[in-house]
This record gives sequence, C-alpha cells and structure tokens, in this order.
Amino acid sequence: MNYSQWATMPIGGSWREGSSDRYSDNRNPYTGEVLVSHKLANLEDVNEAYETALRVQKEWASLTPEHHSRILETAAALLADRIEETIALLQDETGSTKVKATMEVNAAIALIKEAAAYPYKMNEQVMPSTIPGKENQIYREPVGVVNVITSWNFPLSLSMRSIAPALAAGNGVVIKPASNTPISGGSFIAKLFEDAGVPKGLICVIIGSGSEVGDAVVKHPIPRVISFTGSTEVGRRIGALAGQYLKEVSLELGGNNAFIVLDDADIEQAVKAATFGKFLHQGQICMAINRMIVSRSIYPTFIEQLKKQVSTLKVGDPRQDDTIIGPLIDEKQRDQVLSLIEKGKQSGANVFLEGDVHGNVISPFILTDVDNRMSIAQEEIFGPIALVIPVDSEEEAVRIANDTRYGLTASVFTAFQERAIRVAKQLHTGMVHINDQTVNSDPAMPFGGEKDSGIGRFGGQWIFEKFTTVKWVSVQHEKRHYPIFN
Repeated sequence: MNYSQWATMPIGGSWREGSSDRYSDNRNPYTGEVLVSHKLANLEDVNEAYETALRVQKEWASLTPEHHSRILETAAALLADRIEETIALLQDETGSTKVKATMEVNAAIALIKEAAAYPYKMNEQVMPSTIPGKENQIYREPVGVVNVITSWNFPLSLSMRSIAPALAAGNGVVIKPASNTPISGGSFIAKLFEDAGVPKGLICVIIGSGSEVGDAVVKHPIPRVISFTGSTEVGRRIGALAGQYLKEVSLELGGNNAFIVLDDADIEQAVKAATFGKFLHQGQICMAINRMIVSRSIYPTFIEQLKKQVSTLKVGDPRQDDTIIGPLIDEKQRDQVLSLIEKGKQSGANVFLEGDVHGNVISPFILTDVDNRMSIAQEEIFGPIALVIPVDSEEEAVRIANDTRYGLTASVFTAFQERAIRVAKQLHTGMVHINDQTVNSDPAMPFGGEKDSGIGRFGGQWIFEKFTTVKWVSVQHEKRHYPIFN
C-alpha cells in the first residue's frame, strides 16, 4: 500500500505539512519499513487548528440533529466499505493481526453508529419551579472544541470512541494521535469524516512531538474537554495541566487486570478465555489480563492446559491471516517487555513456557508460581507474558486482585452466578466480566476504571454528558414579589 498520501495533516481547513523543522518516520513495526515521513506540527499549527475548529464548530452546531446523524451514519457506511483497506492500514502501522484489526474496525463502526443517536439527545427540557409563575428550561449544548489524545495500541477505535460522540454533540475536534500511529489514530479518521460531509476544519490533526506540542494542546485556552487514553504517568501530567486551566478531563489509563478462576470453574473454557484475553494484540491492551489468579485445587490442570493452548498460537507476520501473535509496536516496547521477563525470573517466578525473540516479535511466555508482591505482578505488562498466581480461597483471590494501584477491569470464572456477583462486588475495578475474559467493550456501556486506571467513563450517556454542558434558563411569566419590598 502507498502511504505517501498521508504525508500531510488537516490543519486549519487544508491538508498540509506541519511547520516544525523536525521530521518523524512512521515505521511498520514488523518489517521496519518507513511507511511515510511527516514534517511535524509546531505551536503555531496548534493555535491555527484550535482557532479553525472553534470557528467551524459554530457552523456545525447550528445544523439540525438530522444532519449530524446522517453524516455519522454515512461515515459508518464508508468505513464498512473500506474495511479491507483499514485492516491493511492497521496491520502495517500497528502490527495488528487480521483477527485484531477486524475486531477494531468493527468496533469503530459500532461506535459511530451508537453516536449517530446522540444528536437527538440535544433537546430542551422544561422543569417546574418552586417560585410562583416561573418556568425552568434546561438546554443541553456542545462544549465547543474537544481535544483527543490517544494511544497507539487500538488507535482507530480508541480515537473513534471520543471523536464520534464529540462530533455528534456538535463539537469540533483537534486530535493529537500517538507518534507511532498518526494515520490510523488521526488523519485516516479526519479524512473519513470529511468524505462523509463534515465541514473542513471541524476536525484538525496535530502530528507532533510531545516535547514540542504535548503541553500546548492541553493548555490552549480553546478546548474545554481533554480526552486522553494512554499511560497513567502521562495521564497524571495531563490531568494536572488541565486542572490548572479548569478543563474537564476524561482519562482512561493503565491496567493490571485480574482474571480469577475459582475452584468450580469450567477449566477448558477458562483457558480459552485466558488465552484470548492475554495474547490478543500481543497483550498490548489496557484491558488485557495481567494476572491469572487460580484456585490451588485446579492450578496444575489449568497451567498445563494453558501451556498446551498457548503453544498452538501462530507467531510472526501479522499480514498472514492465521497469525495470532504479531510484533510489539517498537524496539522500546520490546526491550521493556524483555526487562520485565528478567525481573520475573530474578524474583523467583517459574518459566513454565519460554518464548523467543525475533525483531519486535516476542512469542508467548508463561510464568507460574508468581507472588503478587513481585514487581512484575505490580506493573502493567503490555506484552505477551502470562502470570499465574495460585491462591487457597475465594477471599485470598479477591485480596490479591485488589492489591494493585490499578482498577480498570477484571474477570471471574465460577459455576455459580451468585458467587460470581459476590466476588465482582468486592473488586475495586470499573468493570467486571463473569465467565469471560477482560477484553470487553460495548459502545453503549460505561467504560473506565478506578484508582490509577483513570477518571470518567467512555460510552453511551456517560461520554455524551462529558462532551456537552447544560444551561438553565428561567422565564418569569407573572410579576414576582421580592421580599425587600413591602
């Protein structure tokens, strides 16, 4: 595929190069091939993007709900028509396998379709008053311009879950995609919506280095909401900056997700779920299973079946349809994962299945007899390493699951729903999935975590409320008596 068409970015209503004197190569993580080189954006580009998005947003917000909804439906249809092109893009730019890329494109389509209903929720509400003769009117309005900063692991769907709702609510959008995935996380989405009919300039993309424009896209006075998906460390800085300028934030950050298998679980099904939830996209998912917490009575059977199942996964070129484990995003991520493996070994974890390394590809590792106090069990792995922790009771499983600074998602496998719900209610996470793995997303459901896993929720009414504001207008229909007058 020729990626030269993506050498520019939409800023200020036109597609052009950035104004910085710095360049960045966008590389295929499997082959190392340069897909395209970008001349990066600078502070002047950031300002132009925001000013243009705000100006065009006023025009966009004045259009009817029917118009907004129709454009979103058109965008969903266009993406469905371009599914093979989009899958190839995700394979080349992110190292996605065919399975993962297909899931991501379908998720993005579903997110757009869900958002297509939001324009009809921008309605007026009339409420009674305690004051005689007064009528209260509540108007829901767009916030203006939303800044979207997203990660490289699921760039299309993670960007779309903010961009589509923001547009649907009548906002403009300025996107700062991850430097590894500027096309699938930014420019491709902007072009999709332009082709669907949004006015030029409503969506701008800033492809730039964090050191040059990272703080500026958050601190700029125009955006009122900052929507960020990424690491907890970067999320803390964005939250602090946004707080200084009294901006609303939606932060979806890291995870150290527990997969609890109780003694009465269906082991075969739990192993299949564990394999999917751990190794999809090489484990580079905030929702991926980090720690498998397994009742000791079934522990030997579970780890043997897990090893057998994982050993069947094809590793290698993500462009081959049957590949399940492709490359990590870059050398930095590969080296970080290898460092974690060494930490695990040094801490006393047993290497039950040892993988190998070819370029950015790491085949699966399984570490057993892991203690939750080990550093590897306390960190977000973001790679193809399964950690298995034996426990002696349901109470111990819950305690270990909660013994982390993160609180994104979790899973519980058990034969009894009442038991599962009891455990789920004790877990300090934003999401829990019973008899399923941790990688779940539904466009209408509240997606988000507790503790160091973030602030706020994506999806449905929760993200809609984040990207809108309300105005109270009261009308006094009859003369009112004021107590300072006789």
